[in-house]
Amino acid sequence: MIPDAVFAESRLRTGRVLTSTPPESSAEPHRMRFTLRQLEYFVAAGETGSVRHAAERVNISQPSVSAAIAHLEEVFGVQLFVRYHAQGLALTPAGERLLREARALLSHAEDISVIAGELADGIAGSIAIGFLVTLAPMLIPEVTRGFVARHDRVQLEVLEDHHAGLMERLRSGRLSSALTYDLDLPTEVAFERLASLPPYVLLRADHPLAGRDRLTLPDLADEPYVMLDLPQSREYFLGLFMQENVTPKVVARSAHPDVLRSLVAAGHGFGLANVRPRNRAALDGQPLAYVPLDNRYRPMVLGIATLKSPRTPRVVAAFQAFCRDAFGRDGVPGMADL
Repeated sequence: MIPDAVFAESRLRTGRVLTSTPPESSAEPHRMRFTLRQLEYFVAAGETGSVRHAAERVNISQPSVSAAIAHLEEVFGVQLFVRYHAQGLALTPAGERLLREARALLSHAEDISVIAGELADGIAGSIAIGFLVTLAPMLIPEVTRGFVARHDRVQLEVLEDHHAGLMERLRSGRLSSALTYDLDLPTEVAFERLASLPPYVLLRADHPLAGRDRLTLPDLADEPYVMLDLPQSREYFLGLFMQENVTPKVVARSAHPDVLRSLVAAGHGFGLANVRPRNRAALDGQPLAYVPLDNRYRPMVLGIATLKSPRTPRVVAAFQAFCRDAFGRDGVPGMADL
């Protein structure tokens, strides 16, 4: 949410720029009849399709959101939403156009706030960073602590989501950057590689294969397989089996890496993973072994995704620079070496 001071300053600046008469004229300058705060409420309603959800997002009452929409419709002389009693709100063509322009204006107002902070004292402002849900437990603690320590005037918002959710949030402007894999990237999203995460075999610590230096998938063809059942991850691992013309013997599936680790530690089968927690044990304390797969298998590429833009805000550029340093200096933050 943009600070109140920014809304007030933006109104003053915009009022001076959008003057309908030359400076020497004594005519009354054109004044905006709406505020950036009202535009923020309108954008929230347009993106959520609901007054209630918009109010929850911006932490304001529902009547305030409704009043802002009504005011904008009166000022612009157009209907912005079609209102349905049960289904909520649907943007009209005029509303869709205003939504695009309002997003751009609010983004520019946020940039002004950041620039003002930078002029006052280095890197400042707010930034929203997304983390892929399977990476989040390892990356979030060290990345956020290190970045805030370097730039203590930055307000950092963090969330975790699946890959598709991160991409949707980037495209809608709700995320500044996301740490994720280089899979299924929309054309409007730029990706910078930070690290390679080769696949490895997860085994019960006393498994006969746990002492091997390296394994191949044919070595595991007769072993029961516990699958990490997440979008992108599932297809990636099945693709490795297809590469070897091996059909895995799937005995269990889980969308939760900790459940997979517990099942493997209990002896249900082997697992495959790329993320390497430093704690080589399941949540119940049962020990695990990590054995690298042969290097002929394609690694997952971890990096930072951002929406393509002709200008990168300084606070986003600062986060990118921090990630380059953090990943290049000591390996992947929060993860063990194989």
